[in-house]
Amino acid sequence: MKYYSTNRKSPSVGFKEAVINSLPPDNGLYFPESIPVLSPEVLNNFRSMALPEIGFEMMKAFASDIPEADLRSILEDVLSFDIPLVQVEEDIYSLELYHGPTYAFKDVGARFLARCLGYFSQDQDEEVTILVATSGDTGGAVANGFYGVEGVKVVILYPSGKVSDLQEKQLTTLGGNISALEVDGDFDDCQALVKQAFLDKELNEKLSLTSANSINIARWMPQSIYYAWMLKQLESEDLLIAVPSGNYGNITAAMFAKRLGFPVGSFLACSNANDVVPRYLETAAYSPKATVATYANAMDVSMPSNFPRMQELYDSSYEAITADVSGFTLSDDQILQTISDCRRESKYLLDPHGAIGYAALKQHCQPGQRGVFLETAHPIKFAPTMAKALGQELHMPDFAAGLMSREKVSQKIGKGYGELKEWLME
Repeated sequence: MKYYSTNRKSPSVGFKEAVINSLPPDNGLYFPESIPVLSPEVLNNFRSMALPEIGFEMMKAFASDIPEADLRSILEDVLSFDIPLVQVEEDIYSLELYHGPTYAFKDVGARFLARCLGYFSQDQDEEVTILVATSGDTGGAVANGFYGVEGVKVVILYPSGKVSDLQEKQLTTLGGNISALEVDGDFDDCQALVKQAFLDKELNEKLSLTSANSINIARWMPQSIYYAWMLKQLESEDLLIAVPSGNYGNITAAMFAKRLGFPVGSFLACSNANDVVPRYLETAAYSPKATVATYANAMDVSMPSNFPRMQELYDSSYEAITADVSGFTLSDDQILQTISDCRRESKYLLDPHGAIGYAALKQHCQPGQRGVFLETAHPIKFAPTMAKALGQELHMPDFAAGLMSREKVSQKIGKGYGELKEWLME
């Protein structure tokens, strides 16, 4: 499989080069030259397969630089925890993506990328520097996935004061080959710094840079496995899938699963006040605004990197996109109310991001239609917001209590590129 740039000004590359380089030189995103529909045998029988086997069938055409036996081993390791579908009320279900090692949906993609990079770098002497921006959960998942991996240095940029306390502890307390840079700005500033670094020829001559954001093809594609696994647990001909969306990697991965042939239905792109894509779906105008801080902080993104992939998946046809995807937006006050109402009425505990997906289904599901929303992170990661919504503190699970007792280590930098470059060049 070859990958081209969405900007179409760079040569196509294989999977290995796309993973290691992360971004094409023309600042586009890598995208597969073809998305073949899976065989009838797989599509008719995937409900009898184990999770790693489903993942292998979905990824083998795209990770073609890795021998099949090694790819199977990688996916057995990556997909070693449950992804349960939980019924919340009649015809509304939650796909819980927080049962991995960092209690967030980023674990599958981060672990797959880490193991692919580990496979590709096992015979190389040069150290790889992974540069990643996070709005919340990516940093912790990447830190966990790459911690202690020889020959890999991880540098995580996160917006100061705009991630939860527990999320910050996950990315600032490991030490070793993991460094955290606390940026005086928002997530979009962090993401812009990462992209600028990849375009800096002087820096790239000194460092072997790659990224672990969903801009990286190996972080993005394996998220499609969630949706096949969801269908294994819930057969339905008319599903409505509500995806809390920030950088739009997860929802475009759902669209990717549909292109592979899975009958995943239609989608709701669910946002907080940072509603650039819902506004686009309503008006056909893509007009980013300044990022707004919200209770659903992982979605505080005003210029989502994966929007070009959404356009590629639908051949840049607004009519095709809007035939499959609708937008939905929820305010902070409504997030709190939704968490409270769901807990009281259905005894289910939503996190602030899942609350937006749940509210979207409550509004958009037609009578008799089944809906699935994605619970993207453990609610304890947002303890102050949960307490505000519920009127009481949540019980602190052991994993969270242990993290909160650890010492934060980070380096503060401004949002100008010169300061980041100086730090990286030291």
